[in-house]
Amino acid sequence: MRVLLISATTETLNMPTMATGLGAVAAAARAAGHPVRFLDLMGKSEIDGLVSAAVAEFDPQVIGVSIRNIDDQKHRGTQFLLDGAAGVVDACRRASHAPVVLGGAGYSIFPVAVLDYLGADMGIQGEGETAFLRLLDSLAHGGRDLDQVPGLYRRGAPPPHRIFETDLDRLPIAGPDFFDPALAENPACFLPFQTRRGCPLGCSYCSTATIEGRRIRRRSPEAVTAALKNWREAGFKRVFFVDNTFNLPPTYAKNLCRRIESAALDLQWRAILYPAQVDRELADAMARAGCREVSLGFESGAAPILVEYGKRFGPEDIRRTARLLEDVGIQAMGFLMLGGPGETRDTALESLRFADSLGLASMHVTVGVRIYPYTGLARRAAAEGLIDPADDLLRPAFYVVPRLADWLHETAAAWCAGRPGWFY
Repeated sequence: MRVLLISATTETLNMPTMATGLGAVAAAARAAGHPVRFLDLMGKSEIDGLVSAAVAEFDPQVIGVSIRNIDDQKHRGTQFLLDGAAGVVDACRRASHAPVVLGGAGYSIFPVAVLDYLGADMGIQGEGETAFLRLLDSLAHGGRDLDQVPGLYRRGAPPPHRIFETDLDRLPIAGPDFFDPALAENPACFLPFQTRRGCPLGCSYCSTATIEGRRIRRRSPEAVTAALKNWREAGFKRVFFVDNTFNLPPTYAKNLCRRIESAALDLQWRAILYPAQVDRELADAMARAGCREVSLGFESGAAPILVEYGKRFGPEDIRRTARLLEDVGIQAMGFLMLGGPGETRDTALESLRFADSLGLASMHVTVGVRIYPYTGLARRAAAEGLIDPADDLLRPAFYVVPRLADWLHETAAAWCAGRPGWFY
């Protein structure tokens, strides 16, 4: 079947929108023999014209639309991004009679609510490589056995079963031919690459388990290195490992770094680091393999607040990790979330002072914690009367300690204004 895949992300990002989830689905569909076209709407405004032209040229039999973000997660002046996605779905409806199928991380958090809001035909929650192929096969046979497609939501149908692929090496990786060659020359562009899926940590606010499950599943270091070698030979040398926690498990992370170093790929890469279980051996291995920057999401510098967030580390773990990274020449961007459960003026100031003392390359400070369904934070917010238990939370809701919001915003803005590299 002819498949048109569309990234509905119209906001400008610092990475291509199709390299991970949508790229993986495209690679799987192409490997199965389906003709595939891709339309990236990142930063685009003439949506109707672009969609109409793609449909007229390709005449798709199925249209897949990826929903990456629901909103920008800002407590004040929040942008609700689904309205832009609604314009994409509407443009597909006007241009084609092909069924519109939703997917992506944002969709997977709210499968029923987003399907209803956008008015698409179907949506796949979670991993799409296997499920989308089964859907294509079903549609090719007149919609037979749609209820057997894992993760497939349809309006009026019962909730589907889900599966999580245990051997990620069985799933294809998008090759360099999926990317615009001009991206290789853009020093600000890092191609996203995922080596692991799932997270068992259970942070109180996090939606990762809803999207990917709680069990860590990984590609073999050999498969990762082979794919990166293909990218490098095509001219791409900047990579962002978007794994939720690059350093977990540590043995895998070290092995992967050694493989990348041994392959002499001359990569420059970024990763997301959990502030615990980082030792000198891992920091050295990352630096030798080409790591130049990490995102260090410690969220608070106050021990009681870290406990409230469900973190499995304390302030001294954060400080030790920051020092190790500095010693090996890896820059770190820190992240603070102020105003969550248990926050007071004292703990907020403690966090700001702590973050300041680390001397990181940059700091991103936010106020309020986005509440996602099926999380401990959602249950707590409902119990405290901050949200209605029946709220599907599609429209952004934030946990902020009552009567502290104004002071937190003013204080965060003042701290960031006086510190280079701090953002609010």
